[in-house]
Amino acid sequence: MIAGVDEAGRGPWAGPVVAAAVIFDLSAWSEELRTGLDDSKKLSAARRDALFDAIYLSADVGVGRAEVGEIDQINILQATFLAMKRAVESLSKATDFAIIDGNKIPPLNCPAEAIVKGDSKSLSIAAASIVAKVTRDREMKILGENHPGYGWERNMGYGTAEHKSGLEKLGVTDHHRKSYKPIINILSR
Repeated sequence: MIAGVDEAGRGPWAGPVVAAAVIFDLSAWSEELRTGLDDSKKLSAARRDALFDAIYLSADVGVGRAEVGEIDQINILQATFLAMKRAVESLSKATDFAIIDGNKIPPLNCPAEAIVKGDSKSLSIAAASIVAKVTRDREMKILGENHPGYGWERNMGYGTAEHKSGLEKLGVTDHHRKSYKPIINILSR
């Protein structure tokens, strides 16, 4: 059982970092997955949503996350590793090996290999990138509805002009990463 693992949300100023792990059941593969999987950043939001549902129908999917407080406490790299570990541990099947998008291997309970640009080289990593991104984007849209003025439903917590303007007008929320320099700068005024 080989799990592809990827994350979403390392760069934003707000919200959790989310990771996903995917083990495919090749007997359940649809034509949509065979031809449509790719790095989530190369796909439209509508395409990611359609593939998200198809992935859940034909794979064992695990999702893990690290919250803003954890990011601030242990740093974004370690929080990403924690989210990846949680994603692999939440799979329903035991994982024999994990392939990780990137150049670093998180501490997992199975052997692993890091693959640079893995989301464009491995279908299971591409699927994990889609699951992580769609999961996180959906959460940021909800946070955006609950915290209007920052544009999170559009910018997903990234440091856009709209987000900067919201910070200037409304201040820092509990969902902001207080260890990130732009947020530190606002808090130190």
